[in-house]
Amino acid sequence: MHLHLVTIHAFHSPQAVPLAAACLKASLDARSGTVRPVAVSFADYFSGDSLAEISRSILAVRPDFVGFSLYVWNRDECLTLANMLRRELPSLTVFAGGPEATADPSGLLAVAGFDFLVLGEGEVTLREVIDRLEEGVSIEGVSGIARRTVSGIEQSRRAPVADLGALPSPYLSGILDSSIPAGVLWQLTRGCSFGCDFCFDGMGDRTVRRFPTGRLEAELDYLVHHGASQVVVLDSTFNMDGSRAKALLRLIRKKAPHVHFHFEARAELLDAEQARLFGSMKCSLQIGLQTADPAVSRSVRRPLNRREFAEKIGLLNREGVVFGFDLIFGLPGDSLARFRETLDFALGLYPNSLAIFPLAVLPGTVLASRAEELKLRHLPNPPYTILESPSFSADDLLAAKRLADACDIFYSRGKSVAWFNGIVAGLRMSPAEFLGAFSSWLEKKGEKDCTEKDYQDEDIHQLQRGFLSEIFVLRKSKRLLAAALDYVEYHHQYAVTLLAVPARVLSRRELARIDLLSQPLIIAASTRLAVFSYEILELLDVGEPDLQFLCSRLQPAGSFAAIYPRSGEVATESLAEPYFHLLKRLDGTVAARRIAKELALPLEDAQEFLAFAVAEGIVCLA
Repeated sequence: MHLHLVTIHAFHSPQAVPLAAACLKASLDARSGTVRPVAVSFADYFSGDSLAEISRSILAVRPDFVGFSLYVWNRDECLTLANMLRRELPSLTVFAGGPEATADPSGLLAVAGFDFLVLGEGEVTLREVIDRLEEGVSIEGVSGIARRTVSGIEQSRRAPVADLGALPSPYLSGILDSSIPAGVLWQLTRGCSFGCDFCFDGMGDRTVRRFPTGRLEAELDYLVHHGASQVVVLDSTFNMDGSRAKALLRLIRKKAPHVHFHFEARAELLDAEQARLFGSMKCSLQIGLQTADPAVSRSVRRPLNRREFAEKIGLLNREGVVFGFDLIFGLPGDSLARFRETLDFALGLYPNSLAIFPLAVLPGTVLASRAEELKLRHLPNPPYTILESPSFSADDLLAAKRLADACDIFYSRGKSVAWFNGIVAGLRMSPAEFLGAFSSWLEKKGEKDCTEKDYQDEDIHQLQRGFLSEIFVLRKSKRLLAAALDYVEYHHQYAVTLLAVPARVLSRRELARIDLLSQPLIIAASTRLAVFSYEILELLDVGEPDLQFLCSRLQPAGSFAAIYPRSGEVATESLAEPYFHLLKRLDGTVAARRIAKELALPLEDAQEFLAFAVAEGIVCLA
C-alpha cells in the first residue's frame, strides 16, 4: 500500500519545508505490531506550478492514497487537484488536512472530491484511518475526521496529543535530511495560550504543549551535524515560559553558534536577560504588534500597553537585536487614520522590518463568527481579506494597502532602519506622511501598483535616492540632501557587504613572496567602493543622522571609502583619493606599478598600501 503526501508551498524559500508531511510519515513509519507496512512518500510543489503537471507526477508514482496539506495560499489549487485526480483515477483515496480542513470541513467536502478530511493534528488520526482501510474496515467512528455520509457531513474532533514526546521526530527519523542545509522549521510547541479573535492558533482550549527538552537537544545536535544554516522556530510565543526560553537560548548559543535562528516572541514578556541572550547569538525576532491603537487591540482580545511595549522593545535595541513587527490593518474599529498612527508608532521603535497585512477573516476564528455582527465585509474564499467595514471604507483600505506597499519597498526591503527616522525628522514629516509621499511619487512614475517583489535591491536603492533628491527640494531642505544621501549610500553598501563571502586573505608568508606592484590584482568581489559628500567616518561617529546638527557642524569635504567584510563584521576604510582610484583601476590586466605611476603615487607608498589591502581582503590576486 502506497500513501503519497503532497505539499504546495506558497513560494520558494528556506521555510518551504514539508514538515506536516514529514510528521505524518514519521508516525506511520513507526507503526508496530502485525500491521502491514505502508510505503509513505511525499512531494513538494509551489503555488503557480502547472496543475496538470502536478496531477501527472502524482499519478506517476501509483499511489493508493493521496493526502494534501491545505493552507490559505493553496486551498483552491488543492481542491482543483483533488477533483482532477478523482476524474483520472476514481479508485484513488484522496484526503486532506491542515488549517483549512480543520476550520471549514463542511465547505471543503461540499465542493471537492475528498474521501475524508483530517481535523487537527494528524499523526494519531491518520494512523488509525490507514489501519482500518488496510483491514477493509469502515472508518466510521474514527475521531478526528470529517466525511460525507448519506445523512450529511459526519465529523468528530480528537483531543490533541497530550505527550508530544510520544510522537516520533521527523528530523531524528532522517526524513528531512535533504532539506536541512537549505532551511529548517523546528517545532518546539503546539498550541497557543492567547485567544486573539483574528487568529486560528488560539482556537480550542488555549493549552500550550511543549516538546521535551531532551528531544529538542537531540534534534538540535542532529540539525547542526547535518549542516543547518538557518532555523525558523515554530513556537507562537517562544518566551511564554521565560525560564525555558532562556535555557533553550543558552543551549542554542552553545551548540549552534553559527546557525541563524528566527523566533516569534511577545514584547510584554521580554526582560533584560532575554534581550542579552538574543543579542549574543545569530538570530532575529518577529513580534506581533498588529495595531498600536489600544481600543482596536482590546476589541480583538489582544490588550496593548503602548508604554510597556515601547520599553520592552528598547531592551532589544540596546542589545542590538534584529527584530520586526507584524501589523494588521482593517481590524474592527480600525481606520486609515489609526493605521497611519500605528505606522508612526511602529517605525519610531526602529524595527528592522515591518510585515503588514490586511485583515483576513479566517474561517473558524471568533472574528469570523462575529463578522456579520461587526459588519465586516470580506472575501468568502482565500485569502479572506477584508473588503470594507464601518470604520474602514474600501477606498481607505486601498490607500492603506498602498501605504503598506510603500513601507515594504522603501523601509523593509530598503533596509533603512539605521537612517529612516533621522532623515524623516530632517524633513519635518511623520513616517506615515513620508511613506504616503513616496507612494504618490511611485504613482506619478507609473508604478502605483508595484510591490516589493517587482524590484531588485539595487532598484530600490535607486528609488530611495531618486525620491529623496526630490522630496528634500520640495520641503525646502536641499542643503540637507547631501548628508542624507551619504547615509543612504553607506548603509546600502554595508547591507550588500554583510551578505558577501569574504575574500581569502593571504598569510604573511605568502605575501612576503609576492611583488604586489608587478602581480596582477583585482578588487575582491566582497569589497564595495563608494564616494561620499562628507567624510564618512565623521558621519558614522555621530550615529543616527541628525541632519540639521551635522550640516551646521561639518563641511562637505568629500571622502572615498572601501567597505568590506572582516572577521565576521563590516569594516570601513576611508581612503585618500589617489588610493581610491588605484583600487578602482585594479582589473587584473594592468600591473599596479603602472597605475601608481600614472597616479603619481610613490611606489614605496603604493606597495605598503597594497600590502595592507591584500592582508585585509580588500584586494586579491587576479
